[in-house]
Amino acid sequence: MDPPFQETYKSLFNDYTIASKDKDDSLMNANDECELPLIDLHRLTLEYSEKEQCVKEIKQAASEWGFLQVINHGIPQEILKSLQYEQRKAFQHPFRKKAEDNFLNLSAKSYRWGNPRATCLRQLSWSEAFHVALTDISRIGDAYKSLSASIKAFTTKANALAKDVAEILAENLGVSSTFFEENCPEETSYLRMNRYPPCPFSSEVFGLIPHTDSSFLTVLNQNQIGGLQLLKNGRWINVKPNPEALVINIGDLFQVLSNDVYKSIKHRVLAPQQVERFSLAFFYCPTSETVIESSIKPSKYKEFTFREYKTQIQRDLEATGDKVGVSRFLL
Repeated sequence: MDPPFQETYKSLFNDYTIASKDKDDSLMNANDECELPLIDLHRLTLEYSEKEQCVKEIKQAASEWGFLQVINHGIPQEILKSLQYEQRKAFQHPFRKKAEDNFLNLSAKSYRWGNPRATCLRQLSWSEAFHVALTDISRIGDAYKSLSASIKAFTTKANALAKDVAEILAENLGVSSTFFEENCPEETSYLRMNRYPPCPFSSEVFGLIPHTDSSFLTVLNQNQIGGLQLLKNGRWINVKPNPEALVINIGDLFQVLSNDVYKSIKHRVLAPQQVERFSLAFFYCPTSETVIESSIKPSKYKEFTFREYKTQIQRDLEATGDKVGVSRFLL
């Protein structure tokens, strides 16, 4: 069932020495743990003062952390549990079947694992994922109708949640009130279903390497294994899972849109040693031709389209093996 990590990346494991470890080693098992700011979104439906306080807390969490947790978010537990069940079933197929181009009838390269560009263990992600463009949902084969239905139910709700939070965060930034309605139709976003198999080298490789998200916002549902870490004030901090909450984090596009009022924070996932970990990530994205620019002047970034941003990321990955991100567009 598991991808052949050791077999495929044999040379990286053979070349692994103490000297190859980087300065990040001492932080692999960060001792600091935090509970992200917890926001009850039901308060948005209450009287004016309560609503305004909730909005203030959302903006404060996004500004100070780049991450927040939300409860009463509008996505029923039945929908989450249904998709989690279907996700597990999809990953339980043999590796060779999952790696077939026509598995689930998704677009090419929708199934991903490891990191083909890795030149050392620190660049290897001990995980596998189905990266599903929402335009592909209708293509999922009849044999997986229940998976298709679960994905659709979840992404419809997640899209509405992301839009509501994005509009709150965009208040007073000079962004048009119709910006997200006009530029982020549901079909331009993505769902990533992740599985992190047990890893015998959990002190040497990541489950998911440090990165920022190339979206406006990401809505994350994870099981209670733990392992998510974020970089705050130069230190990696463990994020304590909350079974009742979804995690929302700022992506690269919102950092530019807000002119750094909100930051896209680097985060990573540690590889679990003895258990498997699952997560669902919904990436709230615009159309490829959407122009990303800050209305706050002077702007720190030159404007670009989402297509140009994705193209630059691919160029950087091919050239350096790493994502440079929004710093490419600094003025």
